[in-house]
Amino acid sequence: MSEPNQPAVTPDNGTSTTRKIRFNAFDMNCVAHQSPGLWRHPKDRAWDYNTIDYWVDLARLLETGGFDGLFIADVLGVYDVYAGTDEAAIRQGTQIPVNDPILLVSAMAHATEHLGFGITTGTGFEHPFPFARRMSTLDHLTGGRIGWNVVTGYLPSAARNMGADDQLQHDDRYDQADEYLTVLYKLWEGSWERDAVLRDRDRGIFTDPAKVHHIGHRGKHYTVPGVHLCEPSPQGSPVIYQAGASPRGRRFAAENAEAIFVAAPTKAILRDVVGKIREELVLAGRDPYDAKIYTLLTIITDSTPEAAREKAAEYQRYASEEGALVLMSGWMGINLAAYDIDEPIGNVESNAIQSAVAAFQQASDSGEEWRVREIAEWGGIGGTGPVLIGSGDEVAQALQEWVAETDVDGFNLAYAITPGTFEDIVTHVIPALERRGLYDREYVPGTLRHKLFGRGDLLPDNHRGSTYRVGGVNSTIDDSIRETNRLILSGTK
Repeated sequence: MSEPNQPAVTPDNGTSTTRKIRFNAFDMNCVAHQSPGLWRHPKDRAWDYNTIDYWVDLARLLETGGFDGLFIADVLGVYDVYAGTDEAAIRQGTQIPVNDPILLVSAMAHATEHLGFGITTGTGFEHPFPFARRMSTLDHLTGGRIGWNVVTGYLPSAARNMGADDQLQHDDRYDQADEYLTVLYKLWEGSWERDAVLRDRDRGIFTDPAKVHHIGHRGKHYTVPGVHLCEPSPQGSPVIYQAGASPRGRRFAAENAEAIFVAAPTKAILRDVVGKIREELVLAGRDPYDAKIYTLLTIITDSTPEAAREKAAEYQRYASEEGALVLMSGWMGINLAAYDIDEPIGNVESNAIQSAVAAFQQASDSGEEWRVREIAEWGGIGGTGPVLIGSGDEVAQALQEWVAETDVDGFNLAYAITPGTFEDIVTHVIPALERRGLYDREYVPGTLRHKLFGRGDLLPDNHRGSTYRVGGVNSTIDDSIRETNRLILSGTK
């Protein structure tokens, strides 16, 4: 493993370079997530994705390693940008078939005590009212260990199958998501007061109606006049995850997210991305460290450097060039099949994931544009994130340097094979980090939000969502709401 020449630097928050490193596991309810073709490896269990045993076993493994959570990605669509067809994605098993992530959580939560769960769902194709109920239900069933990764969507195929010609334009998707979050905050934070449920057997009153409020929302995209269907859950609002790295995405994340996922191929690019996110958090009225920032990374490790490199070479032989280009085309919004394999991608505009395009346009150390072949090689294992290869001690050293030089909080760990990659991390990397005082395998009691920040279960007062609580600055709850809602429901308003 090559070692950076730059000296370690102290993060801007004044902590030492020995601040604890945080891990999330990155998976998806499908066969080939970020490493297309690796499902063919004899030790890979990704083909077992549609069994509950796979997910329960994985959750238990991650909890033994002290992971913050299991982050489950999702797409509601097929990767058909490459060559203008879905045939390559279907042939390679590239994130299709793909099952629903939400239905996995209850079983995993029952089998664990502390592990958090970040579930991906989009704001573009589902009404917020039923979604609010599902997330509150999961927050109850997990004892407050649920998080929601807010995505606005990027695959044109998803839009077409939901009756639209294409996704909304990039920034318009975030504008719609702003209102989506507003509705959810009103339901989660402002509809039921925390002490509304009485369970008073003597008086026969389960809930005090005076403490359950109609939210009276009527906006550009949604009309939601009534009350939330669920009593207050441990966290109220789930922990909000977000992965926007474009200027509009960063603003959205700064206003809403408590955990932010980024992907950058180099430390220089990551340092810039993290710095801009910290600045946006301040502009949103929050502390620059009010959100944990995790960067995408894949680790291939073993007991010795030589064994790790042999393992990486073996994995690479299973990687699918076609599958990698299918994913990259979808993420970048560019039909890479239209380019010669040795042609540079040049400057392009995209309605997909703008940060993916920008990353590859900036990543070359020589300043040259990336060629299609290089993009395919990079995306063969671990998607758009870098791959660290080495012994546990080598990887631990590299992770420490990434944190010190970029000010990132932790790593969203993709796999080459599953669960083998995560087993290797628990066996080799985490003990090496613990020896350096860089990792804490012991969990803080309480909800996911409290485990991450140590300041209680509910949204902090400086978070946008908290302002929709009864008495908050954005709260629209008062005695007149009931009459307004009655008029809306009767059709006279």
